Amino acid sequence: MNNKSKYFMLSLLAAGALASCTKMKDIGTLNTGIYTDTSGTLKSAAGTLPFGFAAYQGDKNFAAYFPIIAREGTNITPGNEMKHGSIVQSDGSLNFTKADALVSQASTAGLGIHGHTLLWHSQQNADYIKTYAGITVPAATELLTNPGFESAGNNWSIFNTNGATITFPTTGANAHAGTGFMQVVNPTAQTGNQWKVQVSSAAFATTPGKQYSITYWVKAISAGGSIRLSTGPSAAQYQGDQTIGTAWQQVSWTITATLTSTTFLFDMGQVANTYYIDDASVKEFVQAASPTQAALKVDTAMNKFVTGMVTHYKGKVAAWDVVNEPLTDAGTIRTSTNLGGVVPNTSTFFWSDYPFNGVTKDYALRAFQYAAAADPNALLFINDYNLESSKAKTDSMVAYVAYLKGKGAKIDGIGTQMHCDARGTYYAGIDYMFQQLASTGLKIRISELDVTTIPSGTDATVGDPQTLGYQATMYQYIINSYLKNVPAAQRYGITIWGVDDPDSWKPTGLPLLWDKNFKKKPAYSAVLQALKAGK
Repeated sequence: MNNKSKYFMLSLLAAGALASCTKMKDIGTLNTGIYTDTSGTLKSAAGTLPFGFAAYQGDKNFAAYFPIIAREGTNITPGNEMKHGSIVQSDGSLNFTKADALVSQASTAGLGIHGHTLLWHSQQNADYIKTYAGITVPAATELLTNPGFESAGNNWSIFNTNGATITFPTTGANAHAGTGFMQVVNPTAQTGNQWKVQVSSAAFATTPGKQYSITYWVKAISAGGSIRLSTGPSAAQYQGDQTIGTAWQQVSWTITATLTSTTFLFDMGQVANTYYIDDASVKEFVQAASPTQAALKVDTAMNKFVTGMVTHYKGKVAAWDVVNEPLTDAGTIRTSTNLGGVVPNTSTFFWSDYPFNGVTKDYALRAFQYAAAADPNALLFINDYNLESSKAKTDSMVAYVAYLKGKGAKIDGIGTQMHCDARGTYYAGIDYMFQQLASTGLKIRISELDVTTIPSGTDATVGDPQTLGYQATMYQYIINSYLKNVPAAQRYGITIWGVDDPDSWKPTGLPLLWDKNFKKKPAYSAVLQALKAGK
């Protein structure tokens, strides 16, 4: 990657012994003994710089770590409570109960709230959006009784035979599925008179004006068979004759109901043959929305969520992550066909697939417009990860923000998540990112900071002095670089993505400032020192 350098360094262990040289990634000289200052609190060391933590009331240790946030921080970012999937119900209504509880608890403790997040591709109520927008058509209810003839001829009526034999076997090799089917042996061709051999379904409820799809599977003993459908009991509609071969084939017919109760009939008098019929079905026909219709509905769903959230928390939430993770690491807009490492699941929905005006990268424009209209005083951020490790992504973020602002979006700041690694994140990439983001003149926020490390000691749940020292060094460099490269007027603060290691979204990486016993780690001291030095 660009702007990444490697060099040899000396690792000075806590005992003071000189370790052998090893090729590392911008880690610098390590002396674990320097990370011992824990006097004061992080928020006091930060001074006027906002300093906060992510919190989620569903965490196992939430009750234990919340007092730490109140003591050490000035604000909270809800980890999950404000995401689409946590708020939007199956009927599209917004349930604020859990988010309200966290906001109330934080406000009582004197903490501010940073709203997270309004538009993201993950943790969505994707089923609601897709159904509402007509992107996925809900499964219609089967209207037939005994559609597969598993109960022999129950709910089926023989109307006309004219020499034909009609039976409903429940065992045999001629079922399409299951064991039941209908067999029609018509020995005489009734040319031009399909109706002379007829079997009717039972009546099913219909709504005049609505469309219904009738399907069934059929085959014949000899090629060149003929069959059609017709409707009853009156005002009949007729399907065209269907040519039937010797292999199973599915026949479909869509009707528009004219009655409140409808039947359909198999008409098989035209050609002498033996017919096997199975797995009939009648369902209300639900037409999937066109791309234009779907985009309009998606935009309405977006507006409802963004406006509803920002309006509900107006005066309580001062700033929002409006658009989260819009870019791939290559710097392109993330979509369902350009996943950029995302593994889709049932809660994934790409708003970018359905831009209101057909321009993929404009999907975010509407979100910023809706948020600004709902609360003109709120600060609005765009937020993404790996900016420190991809120059292309950083450059694209700067360009994308300029593009959106040029289209009229109110964007007040950029959040850089910074889920970093103690020995795999490069200093040069960190510096470049902060310099480029600062060049926009917008507020810059470290939004989700954590630093993973791989313990080399025997207790992988706590970590050994050397790897905890590497972690502390990385934390300190990040904050030093932020304070150095982002002008004071543009700094909108730092949020650590969690408190104690076991409650982290990466619990095996020991990424946070407190260990499993709520003991301050060297990383805590490193952050404290950097904040004190940066005042």
